[in-house]
Amino acid sequence: MKFNFNLLIVIVVAALLGSCGATKNKVSYFQDMTADNNLLEGVESNYEVKITSDDLLAISVSSIDPNAIAIFNLPATTFLQPGVDEIYATPVLQSYLVDSEGCINFPVLGKLHVAGMTRNSLADYLKKQIAQYAKDPIISVNIMNFKVSVLGEVMRPGTIQITNERISILDAISMAGDLTINGMRDRVTLIRDENGKKTYHVFDLTSSEIFKSPYFYLKQNDIIYVEPNKARRSNANYSQSAQFNISVASTVVSAISVLASLCIALFVK
Repeated sequence: MKFNFNLLIVIVVAALLGSCGATKNKVSYFQDMTADNNLLEGVESNYEVKITSDDLLAISVSSIDPNAIAIFNLPATTFLQPGVDEIYATPVLQSYLVDSEGCINFPVLGKLHVAGMTRNSLADYLKKQIAQYAKDPIISVNIMNFKVSVLGEVMRPGTIQITNERISILDAISMAGDLTINGMRDRVTLIRDENGKKTYHVFDLTSSEIFKSPYFYLKQNDIIYVEPNKARRSNANYSQSAQFNISVASTVVSAISVLASLCIALFVK
C-alpha cells in the first residue's frame, strides 16, 4: 500500500485549523452578536439594590434650618492618618448597622424596619417623617459597605468596593482585569445570598443572552467565580504531582546521605 504524503499534510492542516477555530470559540465574548441584534430588548432596567441585614447606612439630614435637623444627624467622627496633624483630620459620618431583623435605630423616630427598601424609598420615608419636625428636609442615604468579590481565573482576584449601586457582571470582571486565557467564558458563576440562602447562577459570556439576565446587575456581597479550563486544571494537577515527587526524592536522597555518613563513621576507623 502506497503512503499518500500529500493526504497526510491536508489532514494535519485541517486538524490544526479546526483546533484554532475551537480555541477562538472558547475565548471570544458574545459570539452570537450581530448588527441586527436588539440586545436591549427584554433587559431588566431596574438595578436599584435593596437594603439587607448587615448593611452599613450613611444617612444625613439637611435643611434650611440647621438647628431643627441637628438632632437627626449622628455626630461625625474624625479619621486621622498616622503622621498627619489633627487639624487635617477627615470627618467621617457615622453609619447605621442594619440588624438581623432588618432594622436600624434612628434618632427621634426610633426603631425602623428598612430591609427591603431601596436607598430612594428609605430617603422618601424619612423625609415624610422628619417633615413633622423640620421644614423641607433633604435626606441622603448611602450603602457604605457595598462590595463584590471576584475569584478564580481573573487577572486581579479580590474584593471590589463599589461607590454606586449600578454595577454589572461585566463591570466587575473588568475591574478584576478581565479573565485570564485559562478562564472558562461559559462557566462564570454568581453566588448570591438571598433571604439567608445561597443561590447560584451560571453566566455564559460567549452568548449575548447575558444582557437579558435578571442577574446582569449585581447586588452587595455578590461573589463571582470564574472556573479554570481543562488545561489549567491539568497543569495544576501536574504541578502538585511534580512537587510531591520532588519532595519524595529529596527525602530519599537525604536518607541515603545520612546512611552513607553513618556507614563511613562506623567502618572507616
